[in-house]
Amino acid sequence: MSPLELLDYASVLIFALTGALVASRAQLDVVGFAFLACLTGVGGGTLRDLLLRREVLWIADPTYLAVACGAAIAVFFTAHRLESRQRAILWLDAVALSVAVAAGAGIALSDGAPVPVVLVMGVMTGCFGGLMRDVVANELPLVLKQGEPYATCALGGAGALLAAHASGIEPGKAALIGAIFTFVLRGTALAFGWNIPIYKGRPPRN
Repeated sequence: MSPLELLDYASVLIFALTGALVASRAQLDVVGFAFLACLTGVGGGTLRDLLLRREVLWIADPTYLAVACGAAIAVFFTAHRLESRQRAILWLDAVALSVAVAAGAGIALSDGAPVPVVLVMGVMTGCFGGLMRDVVANELPLVLKQGEPYATCALGGAGALLAAHASGIEPGKAALIGAIFTFVLRGTALAFGWNIPIYKGRPPRN
């Protein structure tokens, strides 16, 4: 199994865990857990594959769905043991974002996509699973929260992957560098409460 495939599996697993944790906060049944876990786990990768005209990951290999459902069942029976599910969601989401950005950008790069497409695919793969999860759960998506540097971290990680590849590193190893860089950015933002400037309206001039 290639490094990019491993990253794809890891992103599905960890994003699925966050989806199941959100389901636990909403007190859903086990089918609801599985639905949110699968939606979150494969959402970003599905959109990526459709736009890149690749065979959709979970259709090509249904094991991805099994991984997501397994994560859902595990969380269904263990979520009550967590002291703070919201904090667990934030940190798991940071890990999931990191590996998903690397997988998305790495796959686009391996397919020969141009630089702007690689960046967009990295951000899209990293952000859209969580976006779908939060919209379905009727929560404000992390990517849309004021000042939250979520998509910014994803873009930075995809950029780091491209920089590593430009220096002569092959796509698989460059993806690992991108994953680490994304997590450092996101983890630091979470640990220190960093935000980015937001637009503030000004009164019209007379």
